[in-house]
Amino acid sequence: MEFFKKRKKVFVIILSALVVAAGMYTCGKKHGGVIWTAAPDFSVSAGQAILIDADTGKVLYEKAADQRAYPASTTKIMTALLTLETLEKYGSPIEQKVEIPAEAAGVEGSSLYLEAGEKISIEDLLYGMMLVSGNDSAVALSCIIGGTQEHFIEMMNQRAKELGCSGTHFVNPNGLFDENHYTTARDLAVITREAMKNKTFRKIVAAREWNADRPDSTYCHFANKNKTVRQFNGGNGVKIGYTKASGRTLAASASRDGKNVICVVMSAPDWFRDAYRLMEYGFDVL
Repeated sequence: MEFFKKRKKVFVIILSALVVAAGMYTCGKKHGGVIWTAAPDFSVSAGQAILIDADTGKVLYEKAADQRAYPASTTKIMTALLTLETLEKYGSPIEQKVEIPAEAAGVEGSSLYLEAGEKISIEDLLYGMMLVSGNDSAVALSCIIGGTQEHFIEMMNQRAKELGCSGTHFVNPNGLFDENHYTTARDLAVITREAMKNKTFRKIVAAREWNADRPDSTYCHFANKNKTVRQFNGGNGVKIGYTKASGRTLAASASRDGKNVICVVMSAPDWFRDAYRLMEYGFDVL
């Protein structure tokens, strides 16, 4: 009888040790491995969230990261990526001026107040789209780069597929709400990581402001709406997104001491605080 009591005591000790060990790590699912660190001692308001090592793609934290959500204007990360990749593919200069198609004039929501027939550089359109979230700029670029907006949207979905983003489907280039326009926190992080590999993209999203060459317009100064680049130590991008139906979404990035992190928070009432907490945590565990 005494023998069995001792065996039971040893079993309880071993089981307790396993429970403690299990609490000492979190697991990335698709794009990461096991991270041997304590879970963060805070919660985030976001319905869906993910934090990754920007260099390796390893997942450092996730919350409902594969749950469908609506990206709003963070959609423009893909629009900018495709624009830059297409320019590079054909050796076409970003400074070239293009004519604004009628389709891009008067688009609802955030706007650069583009006029049909206006001549403006692709560079100015990109800065206007990524800094002040010009929905009209996104439509203009989709028509110019894709030939038609419809073809550009096909390009967006094809690029997402190439990146392994199985939970993503685009129906427009700017993120205006549509039930069939969705992604996941994990997919958006993958798209953002790919975009941040592009030197020109990084330069654009890190800018605090930009002055566009628009002699016939009074709207020439673009101030970055992504407060991360001004408020967070090491913050260097990338994009905010909001519609009433989509909620608040933020893809943010930062670099410190050779460490680079990207975080995505979706359906996040306290979006910037969520992102800052997650990125601080990322720097602590890397």
